[in-house]
Amino acid sequence: MTTTHSLLALAHEMPKTELHLHIEGTFEPELMFSIAKRNSVPLKYQTVEELKSAYQFENLQDFLDLYYQGMSVLLKEQDFYDLTMAYLERVHRDNVVHVEIFFDPQGHTSRNVSFETQINGIYRALKDGESKFGMTFKLIMSFLRHLSEEDAFKTLEQAKPYLDWIDGVGLDSSEVGNPPLNFKNVFEECKKLGLAVTAHAGEEGPPEYVWQAIDTIKVDRIDHGNRALEEADLIAAIKSRGLTLTVCPLSNLKLCVVSDMKNHPIRTMLKFGLNATVNSDDPAYFGGYMNDNYTALIQGSGISKIELYTLACNSFNGSWLNSEQKSKHLMTIKNLFESA
Repeated sequence: MTTTHSLLALAHEMPKTELHLHIEGTFEPELMFSIAKRNSVPLKYQTVEELKSAYQFENLQDFLDLYYQGMSVLLKEQDFYDLTMAYLERVHRDNVVHVEIFFDPQGHTSRNVSFETQINGIYRALKDGESKFGMTFKLIMSFLRHLSEEDAFKTLEQAKPYLDWIDGVGLDSSEVGNPPLNFKNVFEECKKLGLAVTAHAGEEGPPEYVWQAIDTIKVDRIDHGNRALEEADLIAAIKSRGLTLTVCPLSNLKLCVVSDMKNHPIRTMLKFGLNATVNSDDPAYFGGYMNDNYTALIQGSGISKIELYTLACNSFNGSWLNSEQKSKHLMTIKNLFESA
């Protein structure tokens, strides 16, 4: 018989990949204050404790307002390096072996922080993390959907000298009222450049946004996708196309997308045969990195050993690793679960 304790131990020990992570959302208050002081940037909050107490949100927009304020202290290449390295060091302790992280260049270029400054700092940390921890990575550039497609095209032009470093493009920020359809042309161009494509859809936005993500901008995977469960035809379409859903349990709870972890839809996704995965989204703001998300699911929703195994495998199968890399990690997971 598998106990909760043994399941938690297994979840913490197994190798993991993270497919839905905003690097700006890993900004712990202590580091934010340190970089703010280094760059002489005033913050609205006077202490770390006061800032932490502000991390209470009723919806996505409440969170984004604080999120963009935190961004304001990031000005130099070293800032982006320190932010990224702090994340890698933290998730290494959770036995994360591969990361596919988002960064939001428009949130920084709008503050006159160059694209070059951002990506040099982030990429240098990712390379150092690979050397230090053996942690592989993919880098995803996200467009901010509350801005125009024209602005997204400008960002794509800025990115072109660095396409060897960028593996994919995403679509994030305020979902409601900003459908994927608005970015059809820029995503077509990204596809022509050989970039993988993903998009936030169906977190707070309606099922129609998920349809647009898969039919109009032709995503390679879907970020969140919770509300896809509202339509049987949409579930069938996602399943038939083999699209992965990058689900974020603690984020959903913190942003009131779900009211209680026992009602989280991830088990329903698995029952429908969807390739659901576990991710942390913006862990500094939502109170949990990878092991915390698995712990919350095990304790709250009661996922079984088989479901845990499926989630672990889905994450590697849904990654943009090559077949050989996937097979190596999947074998490690298989052996671990068989011996547990």
